Amino acid sequence: MRSVVRRRWPFTLRGTGALLLTAAAFLIAERAGIPELLYFATLLSALLVAAAIALLLTRGAGTVTRVVSPDVPEVGGTASVTVRAGMRSALPSGPGRWTDTLPPGLAGRAEGTSPATGSALSGTGAAVQVRYDMVGVTRGTHALGPLEVTTTDPFGLFRRRLALGRTTPVTVAPAIVDLAPLPRASGEAGGGRQTTTLQLGQGSDNLVARPYAPGDSMRRIHWRATAHRDTLMVRQEEQESSPAATVVLDRALSRWTPLAATAPGADEAFETAVTACVSVVARLVHEGYTVDVVDSDGSLLIDPVEGGDDGEARAAAAGFATLRARTDDPARRVVPASAAALSGPVVVITGALEPDDRIALGAVAHHSALPVLLVVGERAELAGLRAGGWRAAVLWPGGDVAAAWDDAMQEGHARVDH
Repeated sequence: MRSVVRRRWPFTLRGTGALLLTAAAFLIAERAGIPELLYFATLLSALLVAAAIALLLTRGAGTVTRVVSPDVPEVGGTASVTVRAGMRSALPSGPGRWTDTLPPGLAGRAEGTSPATGSALSGTGAAVQVRYDMVGVTRGTHALGPLEVTTTDPFGLFRRRLALGRTTPVTVAPAIVDLAPLPRASGEAGGGRQTTTLQLGQGSDNLVARPYAPGDSMRRIHWRATAHRDTLMVRQEEQESSPAATVVLDRALSRWTPLAATAPGADEAFETAVTACVSVVARLVHEGYTVDVVDSDGSLLIDPVEGGDDGEARAAAAGFATLRARTDDPARRVVPASAAALSGPVVVITGALEPDDRIALGAVAHHSALPVLLVVGERAELAGLRAGGWRAAVLWPGGDVAAAWDDAMQEGHARVDH
C-alpha cells in the first residue's frame, strides 16, 4: 500500500518538505501578521509551480531499442539486455531512475539510476542507455517492457514517471540437457557420419573420377587421375551419408492435463517432455544423425536437423518455444503408423500409456537399432516393453532428464548382459 501511495505522490522528499513549509508559512503569516513570512511563502510557492512546469515539459523521444544477447535464451539461461531510449526536455532535469518491466516468464533486476537530461533548446538532450541481465523462467514468447523512467525537475522537488517505447518480444527456448553418449552397439549399427564407397570395379585403378567442382571435399581428390589429366579430379563414386534417427514427441492432450494445451509452462509434465525432446535431438545430432522430430500422428514438428551440427540443434530448440499439446486425437496413437518401418534409432517421449499402446510400441522395437521410450509420469509399467526390446525409463514431471536417459541406457545394457 505504501508503494502504491509513493508511486502516485508526485513530490520527492525534498518537494514534500517544501510543500509543508509553504503551507506552514502561509498559516503562521496569516495568524501572526508577519509580512516577511508571507513574502517567503509566496516565493516558495512560485518555486514549486516553476518546478512543476519544468517537469511537465520533459518528454520521452518515443523510441526505445533493446538488444538481447543471446537473442533466444534458454529456460534457466542468462541473457544480457541493452536498452537505449531518447530523453528530451525544454529545461534540464535532474537524475532519476529507470525500470524495465519484466513479464512473469522472465526474471532479473531491471532497474537503476538514469542520468540527468540537458535542455533540448541547447541541442544537448540525453540518451538513456542501460544494461541488465535476465533469466528465462518459462519457455514461450514474452513481452519485455515498456521502459519506465522516473525523472525529477532541476530542483529535485517533483518526480514524473514516463513509459517509453513499446514492448519487445523475447523468445525463451526449452533448456537442452547434456545427455550421455549412445551405446557403442547403436553407433556400430549406423551412428556417426559415415562414408559409403560404391566401387564399380575391383582395385583403385577402376575408380571413376570427374573434374573438381566448387564445394567438393578435398578428401575426395583422386590424385592419380589429377596427375594423368593435369586437372583436379575427384572420386565420383564416394558418397557421404548421414544416418537417420527419429524422435517422437506425443502431443496428444489425452497424455497430459488440459493445461498443456493452454500455454507453454502451464503443465509441468509436458514441459519436462519438451525438455527431454530437445535434449535427445541435441544428443543424436552430436552423434552424427540427421533427426526427424514428429508428433504421434506423423506430422513434422520442425524441419529435419542435419547430423553433426550442434549449433543447428540449439537453433532447432527455438522452434519448441511455443509448442503446446494438441486437442485433436482421433487415432490415439503413441507412435506414427510408419514408425514400424524405421530401422534407425527411435526415441519416443510420451505421457500416460494405455494398454493398446504397448502393441504399437512392440512393432517398432523389432526394427529399430536403438528403441528408447521415456514415459513422463509418476509411474508406468514398463517391464513388458523392456522385455520386448525397448530401453524404457520413467521420467518424473520436473525430474532429471539426464538421469532418466541413463536409466534407459542401463536397462538396455542389463538386457544384453542377461
